[in-house]
Amino acid sequence: MNKKNLSERDICTKFINPAIQKAGWNMRTQVREEVSFTDGRIIVQGKLYARGKRKRADYILYHQPNVPIAIIEAKDNKKPVGSGMQQGLEYAEMLQVPFVFTSNGDSFVFHDRTKTEGQIEKEISLDEFPSPEELWNKYLDKEELTSETAKHIVEQDYYSDDSDMSPRYYQQNAINRTLEAIAKGQNRIILVMATGTGKTYTAFNIIWRLYKSKIKKRILFLADRTALLEQTKNGDFSPFGNDIMHIIKNRKIDKSYQIYFALYQGLTSNEEEKNAYKEFSPDFFDLIVIDECHRGSASEASAWRSVLDYFSSATQIGLTATPKETKDVSNMEYFGEPVYTYSLKQGISDGFLAPYKVVRISTTIDEGWRPTKGMLDKYGNEIQDRIYNLKDYDRNLAIDERTILIAKKITQFLKATDRFAKTIVFCVDIDHANRMRQALINENADLVSKYPNYVVKITGDDEVGKMELGNFTDVEEQIPTIATTSKMLTTGIDTKMVKLIVLEANIGSMTEFKQIIGRGTRIREADGKVFFTIMDFRKATNLFADPNFDGDPVQIYEPETDEDDVVPPVNEDIVIEDGEDPIPEDAFIDPDVSIDIDENEPRKYYIKDIPVSVANERVQYYGADGKLITESLKDYTRKNILNEYTSLDHFIQKWNSSEKKEELYSELAEHGILVDALKEEVGKDLDVFDLICHIAFDMPPLTRKERADNVRKRNYFAKYGETAQKIIEGLLSKYENEGVSAIEDKGVIKIKPLNEIGLPMEILRAFGKPKDFEKAIKELENELYKDNIA
Repeated sequence: MNKKNLSERDICTKFINPAIQKAGWNMRTQVREEVSFTDGRIIVQGKLYARGKRKRADYILYHQPNVPIAIIEAKDNKKPVGSGMQQGLEYAEMLQVPFVFTSNGDSFVFHDRTKTEGQIEKEISLDEFPSPEELWNKYLDKEELTSETAKHIVEQDYYSDDSDMSPRYYQQNAINRTLEAIAKGQNRIILVMATGTGKTYTAFNIIWRLYKSKIKKRILFLADRTALLEQTKNGDFSPFGNDIMHIIKNRKIDKSYQIYFALYQGLTSNEEEKNAYKEFSPDFFDLIVIDECHRGSASEASAWRSVLDYFSSATQIGLTATPKETKDVSNMEYFGEPVYTYSLKQGISDGFLAPYKVVRISTTIDEGWRPTKGMLDKYGNEIQDRIYNLKDYDRNLAIDERTILIAKKITQFLKATDRFAKTIVFCVDIDHANRMRQALINENADLVSKYPNYVVKITGDDEVGKMELGNFTDVEEQIPTIATTSKMLTTGIDTKMVKLIVLEANIGSMTEFKQIIGRGTRIREADGKVFFTIMDFRKATNLFADPNFDGDPVQIYEPETDEDDVVPPVNEDIVIEDGEDPIPEDAFIDPDVSIDIDENEPRKYYIKDIPVSVANERVQYYGADGKLITESLKDYTRKNILNEYTSLDHFIQKWNSSEKKEELYSELAEHGILVDALKEEVGKDLDVFDLICHIAFDMPPLTRKERADNVRKRNYFAKYGETAQKIIEGLLSKYENEGVSAIEDKGVIKIKPLNEIGLPMEILRAFGKPKDFEKAIKELENELYKDNIA
């Protein structure tokens, strides 16, 4: 047997699998082959999208389920034994795996990431592959987890059932690193995971393993929203069973349970005698998990902190997407450095979080407006004479025309895209949210007449609006579609189907900004939610330039006039550059900080009849790698194609050698090139082959009809019988209308026009055997591109 003639898969089957089996690995429970551990970044062009390439390891080896210990990258025997190491190390960094192997079937190259000196990488024979125990013990030694108690904790099994659901790779990292930290005696732990990445599911798995190991027997889960308590208990935590779980309500304490859920504010009070948490002894809880811990648990002045201080002997785990670091509040000072971080940027890159576009709209009064001397507002109050700007609007000064303009722009966007796209409008305060609701109702009178709750205000003071929160977050419910709010929806609410986020509030901090962005990051691909849009009327998205922001938009667009389309184009040139200064500190208003106002002056002026219009818009693109694209879609496509295919001959060779053109389209999409988006811009009637040749290599394009007519003129299919000729003509018509991938589809014989000629077996028999039909299609393709392909 000549190894050089074997495929990579043959090398795996004949050499790598026997080697690891011989070393004692259980192929069913400890070895997974061809493991895709990301979903592939979503690449957006206009309304279209594609998935980038998934990251896939040839092998992941597990000490036990969900505890990965090693990676093996396989190559065919024509390549050197260590040629897959760079890729293996990249994957090992992501998966936090300590050992990496590569093999071409001759031997293994072994990279030991637990070593910091000596021989980190060496070649070993197929017979020398280490056993599961050898690698696991080596890892435990490095991490100082060799005590019986430590091993008992980190070797506790995950929860499993018949659903085959298992944590994603980053959730495994978070869970495993947390248990290791606890096994080492660390009692203050923080996990930083972007909104939408499953912090609650991660917390469940941590608690499950600690509870089942009997290391932590009484557990308190703290949240800041009532809805989250029921959602958590009845959702991710349901495997524990109701017998041991209890939600603390109305400050009534029952000490007969093991797992408790409570609101921060449900345990504390300004009145000492109402501090319900003190009914428990200080050592009652072994473990406390603090959800959304950025919201105050780290502040020494916070009442919430008193709960944590009281139960100081308990292990405390903070969960947040946005750790807070200010001169007064520090999550890191309290919890220490995160044991694991999974950022918004990484989540988008992996394809687990939705990317987003930004539409920036400035009005003609955003830079400043000054009243005339003695000017009165709508209610007869004389307006203080000074210059008002964005930080004042709707806080100190409400201008009807500005509110109406913004409502028009929101409605214009929804009408051009999807009028039932879930939308959150973040406003300055409750009064602003109410006025924005009214303006949006007037702009959408046609739908409001059919659906009275099409637009609702969801704020803390509005019981009717709060009752609609469940319908707004429900994936199946269309109504309400638009929610105006001030603070209530910024955090902790799972808004899976939100496709439009409107920033009409001055964002007070990076923490708040990230939380607001997080309302749209959930992906619901089956329901058509793969990206979302941010409409920014307050220059808040200048925070993208802040080094503390960790996720780039795919596109930023700013209309220049009222007449400009509010929907981002797919081929607009860039008119802004990287590195714009973030919005100045003094432009931010903290709504929790009072402003000194003369008691004789009204807190807010209300005016109308002020001319307001759109001042400008801009557009920015981010490509498949998350970097800025500074050219049009055509220029960007040309550059990417030339990076991939060095010459026209190179591209033609690749085209000709592709068994299925759909595979080539997927490959192009991985590089941020969406052929459907190109068709929209350059020409829908062009073949993909012609699109690429024309855009990248300046070749004159032919339409699909012209290519089909050229084949008809040559009459090459006269060699076939009458039925086969009809079938070839039917395939040509299919190509004319839909393109080459349509005739490569195996199901083409079951649909028009071929199904009008005969049954599938009759169509195949017209050419002889099924393989002859496949050969005829290949010949037809060659004829279609005969003038270009030798």
